[in-house]
Amino acid sequence: MSSAAVVANAYYIHPLITPVAEEFGVSGATVGLAPALNQIALALGILLLLPLGDRINNRKLITVFVIGQFLAMLAMALSGSFLIFAAASSVLGFFTIAPYLLPAYVTQRVNPARIGHVTGIMTAGVTFGILGSRVGGGLLGHYFGWRSAYWVGVACMALLVVLLPSIMERKQDEKPANSEPPRYSELLRSLWPIFKSLPEVPLGGLIQALSFGLFLALWIAIGLHLPRNGYGVDTVGYLAIIAIVNVLGSPYVGRFADRIGPERTRIYFCLIQLAGVCLLPFAGNNLWLLVIAVILNSIGGASVDICSKTIMFSRAPEIRTRLMTIY
Repeated sequence: MSSAAVVANAYYIHPLITPVAEEFGVSGATVGLAPALNQIALALGILLLLPLGDRINNRKLITVFVIGQFLAMLAMALSGSFLIFAAASSVLGFFTIAPYLLPAYVTQRVNPARIGHVTGIMTAGVTFGILGSRVGGGLLGHYFGWRSAYWVGVACMALLVVLLPSIMERKQDEKPANSEPPRYSELLRSLWPIFKSLPEVPLGGLIQALSFGLFLALWIAIGLHLPRNGYGVDTVGYLAIIAIVNVLGSPYVGRFADRIGPERTRIYFCLIQLAGVCLLPFAGNNLWLLVIAVILNSIGGASVDICSKTIMFSRAPEIRTRLMTIY
């Protein structure tokens, strides 16, 4: 649930983009800068902050990141201008590192034979956060105004600032005896040698990039296609709820990967996602065929991500956060 809460912050804006633009008096193109800058800042945060997980105690690090998200969400809820709102959205993205640090932290504390299962549970939490923020943000914005969604986010972050340090281990993560943790500059310099020495990690990242690119293209196309064929925009939202299959199925996918191997499992789910793609040209105005295609793409895409992370987390446990940075 912590993964769900920390990842949800970036997605409240999606159903609220029109009322935010109207309140600040900016165009649709301008208001789109807020989520765009959030994602750019997230990429910078992953590059510059995530490697610190291999040097600094993860409990302390995650607490700092969640406090950063709390302050950014508070600024967004109180913002009186779009400039402040967009700047706070960028700060929010920069500190949204916990969803990437938590899986590395948790998988270090379970039996290696259960890494896939645990990764599936964490992925389910992220999916639930994305889905819940879009549905919940839209409902809150409709009935109570767009700022209410951000106040809920502020409350969730305040709760996590208290709960996470009490749940996570207080002791320093185990390091080899008589070894000094690498300096920050050494952490960054080590990314390229790791990239070259473990080709399965960038390969997994490339596969996930293609899968996620397909996900974005699919939903942009659906958003354009359905209204042009007589369906309301609410139908697009109903289709998004199909992502709930990922929340329910992800732990079982991880367990399946543990049993038969993540490499083989990834091939199977790549084929399932490909089958979903092949159905799209024939969907046309057939909503049921489109639903089947969306289900196959949803299940395939999330499962490919789980398998790639399971492969990655089975390598070099002492550098898992740097592996996550590369991925």
